[in-house]
Amino acid sequence: MKILKVDHLTQRFGELAAVNDLSFEVNKGEIFGIAGPNGAGKSVLFNVITGLYRGTGHIVFDGEQISGLKPHQICRRGIARTFQIPRLFPTLPVIDNVRVGAYFGAQLHGAQNEETQIKIAIQILGLQRKADVIAANLNLFDKKRTMVAAALATKPKLLLVDEPIGGLSPIETKELMALIQKVNKELDLTIIIIEHLMKVLVPLCDRLMIMENGAKIALGPPKEVIKDEKVIEVYLGRSKHA
Repeated sequence: MKILKVDHLTQRFGELAAVNDLSFEVNKGEIFGIAGPNGAGKSVLFNVITGLYRGTGHIVFDGEQISGLKPHQICRRGIARTFQIPRLFPTLPVIDNVRVGAYFGAQLHGAQNEETQIKIAIQILGLQRKADVIAANLNLFDKKRTMVAAALATKPKLLLVDEPIGGLSPIETKELMALIQKVNKELDLTIIIIEHLMKVLVPLCDRLMIMENGAKIALGPPKEVIKDEKVIEVYLGRSKHA
């Protein structure tokens, strides 16, 4: 079952096509990876899907056309996202940052579910001992976990995760990827993740799409995609036959 369909999507900034006639589909329940060099259009794609930019083309989410909707309207339909640099309320403790997400979600799902969503989000991200810590005092890893927890508290059907491992140690990277897998499996939540490192995406994702200059150059099972000659050229600057 398809939960997201992007059809001939284009986002231009003047003469530059940051996303260029892009089409793909995401299956319900999968972890769908997106990779590509800097400037490939990955984060711009997230901004169009979530309504920050208004491109041309069509985006259908859970059977409903969402193209042209405002960001809060798209979130209320079940799409949440994180950012490369954590965006939190720095003067609030972790639990209240998560509560903001739960309150927003409660407008759709009902106030009686608000505390339940907070508890689920805190527990699944392992933030129980950090719940009362002011966000500004958290380390980067815990800020990223809190941002994911706040997104989960909206009770989304689709979570967009934008380059989550930047600045993390190898141990923290491994732990965060395990948490993303846990969220996917335990909540049956569809996840789209943008990341540069193939060694992170290949074992994590069910399918992987590679972008270059705003366009799709490969899509399929990760172990097949990384053998694609065009993908090798984009990442290594040479042909595999060179």
